[in-house]
Amino acid sequence: MIGIITRILLVIFFLVLSQNVYSQQIESISIDQKKLSIEKIITGQSEVVIENIPVISFKLGDQTIFSNQEKNFRNYLQIEIKNQEYKNGGWNALIIFRNISTDTLTLHNIVPFGENPERVYITGLGDHYLSRSHLFRPGFKPVNVILPDNAWELGYSELVTGDIQMAALTKRLSWENATRRRFETDLLPQGEVTYHIWIETFKGNRQDGLRKIFQEKLLFDVDEFNNSLFEREDLKWVRHSYLCQLMMGWDHNIYDSEQDKYTFPDFVEFNNQVLGGAEIYGLWPTWPALGMDQRNQWDMYRSMPGGIEAVRNLAEVTHQNDSHIYIAFKPWDTDTRSEDPYEALSEIINETNSDGVVLDCSGASSEQLRNAADNGGDGVVMYSEGMAVPKDMQGIVSGRVHNALYYCPLLNLNKLIKPEFAIFRVVEVGKERIRREYALSLFNGHGTENNLFSPGRPYWLDEQWKFLGKILMIQRENSLSFLQKNWEPLIQTLSDDIYVNKWPSEKKTVYTIFSLIPEGFNKPLFEVQSQKDSHFIDLWNHKPVQIDTISGKLYAIADIDAFPEKFIGTNNEGAVGVIAELPDLLNVMFNLPADELTFFANEGDQIRVWAGLPGYEGKYKDFSIQEQTIRLLNEFGREEGKFVIQLFKDGILLDENIIDFLPASARLISSVKKTKIYTGAPEGMVKIPAGKFKWETENGDEFISYPELLTKKEVQIPSFYMDQFPVTNKQFKEFLDKSGYLPDDPENFLNHWEDGNIKPGDENKPVVFVSYEDAKSYAAWAGKRLPTEMEWQYAAQTSEMNEWPWGDKAKISSEKTEITGTLTVEKLTGIDSTLCNPGNGRLDPVGSYKKGVNPFGLLDLVGSVWQITNDVYDNCTYTMIMLKGGSYYKPESSWWYVQGGPKNLRY
Repeated sequence: MIGIITRILLVIFFLVLSQNVYSQQIESISIDQKKLSIEKIITGQSEVVIENIPVISFKLGDQTIFSNQEKNFRNYLQIEIKNQEYKNGGWNALIIFRNISTDTLTLHNIVPFGENPERVYITGLGDHYLSRSHLFRPGFKPVNVILPDNAWELGYSELVTGDIQMAALTKRLSWENATRRRFETDLLPQGEVTYHIWIETFKGNRQDGLRKIFQEKLLFDVDEFNNSLFEREDLKWVRHSYLCQLMMGWDHNIYDSEQDKYTFPDFVEFNNQVLGGAEIYGLWPTWPALGMDQRNQWDMYRSMPGGIEAVRNLAEVTHQNDSHIYIAFKPWDTDTRSEDPYEALSEIINETNSDGVVLDCSGASSEQLRNAADNGGDGVVMYSEGMAVPKDMQGIVSGRVHNALYYCPLLNLNKLIKPEFAIFRVVEVGKERIRREYALSLFNGHGTENNLFSPGRPYWLDEQWKFLGKILMIQRENSLSFLQKNWEPLIQTLSDDIYVNKWPSEKKTVYTIFSLIPEGFNKPLFEVQSQKDSHFIDLWNHKPVQIDTISGKLYAIADIDAFPEKFIGTNNEGAVGVIAELPDLLNVMFNLPADELTFFANEGDQIRVWAGLPGYEGKYKDFSIQEQTIRLLNEFGREEGKFVIQLFKDGILLDENIIDFLPASARLISSVKKTKIYTGAPEGMVKIPAGKFKWETENGDEFISYPELLTKKEVQIPSFYMDQFPVTNKQFKEFLDKSGYLPDDPENFLNHWEDGNIKPGDENKPVVFVSYEDAKSYAAWAGKRLPTEMEWQYAAQTSEMNEWPWGDKAKISSEKTEITGTLTVEKLTGIDSTLCNPGNGRLDPVGSYKKGVNPFGLLDLVGSVWQITNDVYDNCTYTMIMLKGGSYYKPESSWWYVQGGPKNLRY
């Protein structure tokens, strides 16, 4: 702070927020009554001298005037400070403005301590007839704010120097010979208006000053708040509610007169699918039809098709879908059929089994209304039309911010007053795109009332619903965070036009972001602390948040979408983001080529795995928190790229991890079925002893990428038995004769045989023209199975990692030619034709190359036929089987052929 503030000497006034205990209290404030400036403050421990700080600033017309500059107003106004009082550690007084001129004066923007661009303060800006209140912050543009009804004209300011912090509030109290307007007072000659001013000390950041005045002192609207309604368990459900669909009784989504039936169940199902449901459905069959005849407001419900029983059935539909239904109360309905309004309200609530009441044209409830609701049923919520002021919050637990404020102010400071008061901002659906409205509901941590009264369901509404659905999921899964009293509005950011609210709770912190930067944003935005036992996740984009270091401090990088610049200034402007610091509770391991996701947690009650981004129309499966391994392709089919793993307890998000891999990555889909254990080698098989093995491979054309290795580490391979030779025609014929096997697809099956019989002389040649399924069926019949690629390669190479079965590669030379970025052709020379078939195009009987035996006793590993392994992969576009060993066949007239002939054991 510079300028006047740097000359102020104040004492430290400690604030322990968690216990609301202050170590010092204001005992005295000295005011220079002539200069209307603060000179001295005495606290419990020290005397603080202050030099010429104005008590207030104000505006006469367009001119800003400070109270310590009497020459600027002494010919027009007389200002008096009286009835100074010290109460609950703070100071308050009355400020009386008296018009001593012969003209009418327009007085407004009364700000304690005076407007100062280097301080935080709230006052009016512009000439909007409904919404002028703005929060001013040093170095940033002012932000339009929502205040309680009847509190628009308040002024707020903070005075800070060093460790000394004070917050002050002014509110209009009374007026005489004057006209009170929403933000101004027109003083006739000799007219006067009285303001109340309060000064309190606080400790912390600027949000703590706001919290002291708005939340702890409740804008000095009530001395001792009666919290009994908020302690009632049966009413707490509404504080976790974020969507109210308020509809006319004749809406086609309630009742279709052409079909002569209630369509409401279909609308509820639509809400379930797209929006995760609506916590509240409001039924409104009254205004503007009320008064067309003698029927009163309750008769309108009784006159619904099917009568009151049908309305009760609608309520039952909502209850079956974990939702609630509201009816409406209109205190102005006094000329229709006479009926005690409170008895009728209780009766209708009881008969319809309703869960709440919309209080039309009222920002408050009453004891009579509350009793009527309680007499009608349990857990019935009264829902005010206007935003209740703090003293009225004692009698009501939920209310709306009316859509008379059509272009909604960005920051809702009502949420700071009592975070557990369930706020719903009213939006009009059907007139225009309203993404900004939904975005601000997330930014401010409160609900939305879709007011569906206006006709019209345009084509672009679907995109709006999907956007709202994404917001609602985040709100519901983080509901406890949005009820915290210590949330911080508008924390410090590195950029303007992008705003951040911080919602800390015991185990996680949520940051909601609203951006007015049309080109998007992907930069460091706000400071965070070191991540010990926690991590940051972007809950909007579902990806890890990058952290940057600037001047030794850590900053979260926010990735916020762009939006068309043409929407600036409309209800479709802006983009939203959510970042959460989450504790390290989930343990997640993913092996990509094996397609194995292992996860567990030590707390919570459910782990949810999403294929792709979470959303009410997304694909997910729920699991217990116990350690388990799943195959993603088995569970989700051919979903690829990103999977989100979330940990919940009672529906609240505790932790989130993301696995993200390139689309078209190949994943293993085959599994290994164990065979019985043998004590000796079965006929025709040799024992492959256990040993250590490091798996390495090479492959052919990479136009379609080969799978990554299942492991890059040296592994211990257990012992197993393996056929000494490839399966022969004779062996396969025995299988057919004894099993009666027939392939599902006979195309090309054993195409090298004649009329289902082996050609003479081919009995001991390897069987070919068999599919993967044929090979598995044969193996199962024989009590065996196909080897995995790793098992085949280990058995062929041994622990010595031989490149060729015989171990000798000195005489084989390799010449490689790169054809394209994916294809390299290898030409082998020097292959000893006594060790294997060099690729001469003639298929040999098994065992023809005994000199080519490997150390384990296996023959025909290379240069015979391509050998099928058990490993099948899927890249969500293609399924592929791993073949080994090369072939007797080697076409050479084109690069583009599969490269045949014998292949080294890694190929």
